[in-house]
Amino acid sequence: MDCFIGRTDFRIEEPTVVTIGKFDGRHKGHQKLLGRMLELKRQKGYRAAVFTFDTAPMAKLSGTDQKVITTNQERRNNMAKMGIDYLVEYPFTRDVVHLSAEAFVREILIGKMNARAMVVGTDCGFGYQRSGNAQVLKELSSRYGYELEVIVKEQDEKRDISSTYIKEELAGGRMEKANKLLGEPYAIHGTVVHGNHVGGPVLGFPTVNIIPPEEKFLPPFGVYVSRVVTEDGIFGGITNIGRKPTVERDCAVGVETYIFGLNKDLYGTDIEVQLLNYERPERKFDSLEQLKEQLKRDKEYGLSYLDKEKALC
Repeated sequence: MDCFIGRTDFRIEEPTVVTIGKFDGRHKGHQKLLGRMLELKRQKGYRAAVFTFDTAPMAKLSGTDQKVITTNQERRNNMAKMGIDYLVEYPFTRDVVHLSAEAFVREILIGKMNARAMVVGTDCGFGYQRSGNAQVLKELSSRYGYELEVIVKEQDEKRDISSTYIKEELAGGRMEKANKLLGEPYAIHGTVVHGNHVGGPVLGFPTVNIIPPEEKFLPPFGVYVSRVVTEDGIFGGITNIGRKPTVERDCAVGVETYIFGLNKDLYGTDIEVQLLNYERPERKFDSLEQLKEQLKRDKEYGLSYLDKEKALC
């Protein structure tokens, strides 16, 4: 997949089918839209291209941090796995903020991305003060010579599936529900870094550690049943998200995972930790021995949960 990150000096020469959006979470609604794009790619021979911004517009306009389910790097990983050909992370500048809806279509979607077809959701918005929408795209389609398909939003219990809805479920630790809305497990991607070396030598539970980016929306601190995607395959595990209060003071927030059945040095490699079930909140134990006993129970819980999940597949 080719990425244009923070650039305006590009042009895609091949004809494309384009969609626009934040794609935070790549949830079921996003998958429906992206799936239709990929169908058109196969049917018409177009390349599949996604337009988004390198910074969340609301965060830039309000000047506040905005937590995201999917970081920019995770979004790139996901789009590449799906078979998207081009990902444009356009700079959210004063110039682009003030583009009219028609200018946005003419200069960016047609002029730079060579769109011959567009697939959008019913709630898409673009251009100055979000003056552009699906109806505007329909009105402009004959003028600029592109096909348009508008995809109805996916719903769950009569509620639109959205990033906001998923964040509510994640905040409550309801991982099964959040994963159902996502259509795939909530995941944290990262490069394995060195931890405090307590897990293996002291506790008998060797772990791998990744540091989530500050903008990553995390579920409650605590212990989760997890699935870990590595270069050697996919393994079950138990993951702690938090600050490890029993063994460290003022520790940065980390994602620490004990992987079942993998005894290998993963330092410096990229992994994906998928959270399946929230077992318990993080807590401070009075001794390392108490923590060790709890970790044994966590392991048993994780193995039991994964066995049940396997039986349901």
